[in-house]
Amino acid sequence: MAYTTIDDPGLFFNTVLYTGNGGSQTITGVGFQPDFVWFKTRDGTHAHALVDSVRGTDKVMHSNTTQAEQSISSQTFNSDGYALVADGTANSINSSGSTKVAWNWKAGTSFTNDASGTGIGSVDSTGSINTTAGISIMSWTSLASGSNYTIAHGLSATPAVIIMKGRHEANSWIVYHHKNTAAPETDYLSLDTTAATADYHVWNDTAPTSSVFSLGTWSGLDDGGTMIAYCFAEKQGYSKFGSYTGNGSTDGTFVYTGFKPAFVMIKRTDATASWLMFDNKRVNPFNEITADLRPDSSQAEDTSTTYNTLDFLSNGFKLNQLNGDLNASGSNYIYMAFAENPFVSSSGVPACAR
Repeated sequence: MAYTTIDDPGLFFNTVLYTGNGGSQTITGVGFQPDFVWFKTRDGTHAHALVDSVRGTDKVMHSNTTQAEQSISSQTFNSDGYALVADGTANSINSSGSTKVAWNWKAGTSFTNDASGTGIGSVDSTGSINTTAGISIMSWTSLASGSNYTIAHGLSATPAVIIMKGRHEANSWIVYHHKNTAAPETDYLSLDTTAATADYHVWNDTAPTSSVFSLGTWSGLDDGGTMIAYCFAEKQGYSKFGSYTGNGSTDGTFVYTGFKPAFVMIKRTDATASWLMFDNKRVNPFNEITADLRPDSSQAEDTSTTYNTLDFLSNGFKLNQLNGDLNASGSNYIYMAFAENPFVSSSGVPACAR
């Protein structure tokens, strides 16, 4: 059977590690020009720093706070990484002497939707998309509180995950995940907190479609202000956004993705628990992944081998702990996973599933 890659491994997602120098430096090894970069200091308590090409690389937002967007010195994204400069703020991008991790996604195709002209969505939206990889970065101006409206996302596929925030007001990061509950369009999670799933009409109790997602009458929608959303659609052999049930054992639940993960983010949905981020660069010599970072916290990387650990396997990941953040018996969890070597067969079957 012939197998073909979605594209070169790492072309759409990659993780890089580096040490900040407090000044100017060029970081290479990303393998593409990124459009969305999520930075975090590993050995200190600097905030998570999210930068993208749509808002501009002189703007930063922090996943662990409700803080509005901040201006920084422009960090230039280039064909294999970025040119960093001193930005004068206590964030995770280039503080001197600190070890860093940066998760990188490629979008790259400009998107503009004139809602009145196309008839798609209720308001205009602009951004950057990659329909092959299933990612779009969308910006728009919110309608006034009390308005229900729809946003064109540009994916030509139904988003499985939407991570959204108002740029200019202090409000929470809101997350839609298609496996959050039996009716995920009626619920939401907050990226900046450890809270369990909440039932509210953020999404206007309407599931996303292949062209738009819906927003309801929620005060956190930055009344009349600009919004940003990172939208992800599943791509077989490259990305998987699913759920699992914990078994409360050190011989933990196995989660099938159809590929060996390069990155996994997990959140318990039925109780208070931290979001947890794992990747294949901050690892032990074998499959066990013991270094986690938390989007809802500025805390340093946790490398304990007795708490949050999992194995990255050829076709998924397996939990090694029985704690509540990852594997409580009978509890529900959602995850986002991206492949180390994305590839599928000509019939669409992941090669690692042979």
